[in-house]
Amino acid sequence: MQAMKSHVSKGDTVMVVAGKEKNKTGKVLKLLPKKNGVIVEGLNLVKRHVKARGNEAGTIKEKEAAIHISNVMPYCPKCAKPVRTKTTVLENGEKQRNCVKCGASIEK
Repeated sequence: MQAMKSHVSKGDTVMVVAGKEKNKTGKVLKLLPKKNGVIVEGLNLVKRHVKARGNEAGTIKEKEAAIHISNVMPYCPKCAKPVRTKTTVLENGEKQRNCVKCGASIEK
């Protein structure tokens, strides 16, 4: 499976646009390029059964599962909705991502 081009990066605020977590926002904790997925903080929680080890008792823990990268978009706080981004080069040579609709800078 070929990895998709990622339009989000670690630390970005994203909104889920499809699936059971639709219209929820969160921060990207991890990118999974081989699975074409992202782990978003507090979203798509699954339960994992942890076996007892030594003095620790067995428990059921919740953790975030991957969401396909095509189901998330960068979130623009100025527009208050998911947006596409464009990259502009500043005068000092740095690249900056901007909202296509309003032109606001999308920071991490």
